[in-house]
Amino acid sequence: MSSVFLMIGIILAGMIAASAFRVPNKSARGGIILLAFIVLILGFAMSSVRYVGASSVGVVKKNALGPALAPGKILATDGEMGIQADVLAPGWHLWYWPVLYDVDTRPLIDIPADKIGLVESRDGLPLDPGQVFAPEVTNAEFKQMIEDPKFFLTQGNGRKGPQSNVLTPGKYRLNPELFSINMVDTTEVPPAAVAVLKSNFGSPPSESVIVSEGDDPVMLANPGEKGILQEALQPGKYPVNTKAYTVSIVSTRETILRFTAGEKGLTQNNRSEANANEQREITVRTSDGFTFPVDVRVEYKIEPKNAPIVVAKLGSDADPLLAKLNSTVRAIFRNNAEGVKALDYVNQRSTQESQSLAMISKEMARSGVTITGVRIGDVGDEETLGQLLNTQRDREIAVQEQITFQEQQKAAVQQKELSKTQQEAEEEKRLATAAYEVQIAEQDQLKRIIQAKAEAEAIQIEAQAQANAYKLIADQIGKANAAMIEVLRVIGEKGIEITPRVMVSNGSASDGNGETVALIGTMLDQMVKDAEE
Repeated sequence: MSSVFLMIGIILAGMIAASAFRVPNKSARGGIILLAFIVLILGFAMSSVRYVGASSVGVVKKNALGPALAPGKILATDGEMGIQADVLAPGWHLWYWPVLYDVDTRPLIDIPADKIGLVESRDGLPLDPGQVFAPEVTNAEFKQMIEDPKFFLTQGNGRKGPQSNVLTPGKYRLNPELFSINMVDTTEVPPAAVAVLKSNFGSPPSESVIVSEGDDPVMLANPGEKGILQEALQPGKYPVNTKAYTVSIVSTRETILRFTAGEKGLTQNNRSEANANEQREITVRTSDGFTFPVDVRVEYKIEPKNAPIVVAKLGSDADPLLAKLNSTVRAIFRNNAEGVKALDYVNQRSTQESQSLAMISKEMARSGVTITGVRIGDVGDEETLGQLLNTQRDREIAVQEQITFQEQQKAAVQQKELSKTQQEAEEEKRLATAAYEVQIAEQDQLKRIIQAKAEAEAIQIEAQAQANAYKLIADQIGKANAAMIEVLRVIGEKGIEITPRVMVSNGSASDGNGETVALIGTMLDQMVKDAEE
């Protein structure tokens, strides 16, 4: 486009200048020549105009009128000939003449979501000896250096080669002749895991961590130091330069390592393919010479804070960790079995579990692994411990029978004592009852005697009173009349029928006792009759 403006300007200027010679007026001819010169100047000026689109960047190359670049330099920062460090932003730009400058438009760098840009610079200061990446700077400083190439090559002290910083998602107006961008995925740390970073650049680590007493310290790096970083990344997405950092994903979930008899026919490789957490059963030998398998479950986990220690000691691969666990568990179980007899080992399973847990925990803590539990399943089988267990069972049955017999004897003695006690209680009850009955009989007898005495006294008093009354009546009316009155009273009370009978008596009629005798006879008859009825 700039060349077109220049050619149009030259052609128009020539045509105007040629027409000036046809004008006879000298002053008019001078004006036309001036106009031609102005058109030529305008065409020449318009040819220096360059346009850069909204989603582009202009890369400028100076072809003349400047000093040559210094040896080893690729971009010009001080007017040298060659590709200029500064780029043109979107819009119109003047004074970039077609002959002196070439302007090439390039698209902006667009980093999409879930991607990062790995940056490599083609120019800049050399890297420090022994370093393969430029020193890491803050994100704000890196953005300024990227979007201002002249600053990167001068005041920013940018280094030539791979950059440790990365470009996060977004659009960047950078000089593609200076920086090359390689887009990669962001680093994602899944749940129940952490990411341990190993920095491939920086100064040597200055801080050591003592994991357990007596062990060699582990050298862990701080930011800006080369080595395994002390801080692990928690679950999430991170813009990690996977060339500047080696990323190791370490699981933090609780895992169960099984030592079972079901893996006898598998080789180590096949076991890993089938199930990495399944191992051969552990075979132990006790102090009395018995050899038998033990089914063991070991529960372990890696705390996030200890993940860098595990990577530093065992590496990021799972195989060294499993090999360490396998060797430690087998050695401890075999050593513990050497000090006990087979039956004691079977009967003291909980003791073996707690003892093994303490020993395995102490050993694996040196590598940063936390043991959360040790479980013993089946101990031995019919082939290895069948006869011993049968003997033990028979012995136990005999002991239990003896204990049962002893308990029965104790129960019989107790029953005998109980019967004796019950019998004595019954006898004492009967004696007490008899004693109470004697006391009751004595009281009844005393009561009857008292009642009889009272009745006799009452009769006596009544008879005495009656006798006194008869005597008083007899003294007044005579004994015969008094007797008659008493007889009549009795006849009235008893309802005796009176039918006097004729009684022949040798007494005279004038004798006053005749009627009395007759009456008494009648009464006696009535009384005899009542008695017979």
